Amino acid sequence: MVDNPVLLYWDTSALISALMADEHTEKALGWLRTDSDHLISSLAFAEVQAVLHRVQRESNTPNLVKNAQVELHSGPWKRLNLLPEWSLLQLLAKKWPLRGADLWHLAMAKTTAYRFPELRLLSFDHRLSEAARGEGLAV
Repeated sequence: MVDNPVLLYWDTSALISALMADEHTEKALGWLRTDSDHLISSLAFAEVQAVLHRVQRESNTPNLVKNAQVELHSGPWKRLNLLPEWSLLQLLAKKWPLRGADLWHLAMAKTTAYRFPELRLLSFDHRLSEAARGEGLAV
């Protein structure tokens, strides 16, 4: 972990780990405690909403989901109202074998990093992290 990165872009895997206990939660919460701006995209927000509501439908843990929803809405997250560059999506799709949402997160992080080179992508997805490193992003 880097001391006090200025901008952290959270993909869905990292955001879920910060909100619900899994094998990456300790690391995600460590990043959450840093003095950083914590950026999330509308895609990450939508994916997390889908996961939380699926968990609520499929399990008997309403408080767990309720607590995660509260944290998602009241936590330190700054909502990023940007879109990845269209041409970058095509270029990165040719270069990296990523699923659509991960491709979108990579392009979004690169688009944001053009303006803010101190950006770090936080992801627990191995393929996305590898592609981000390959694109010169801090991971």
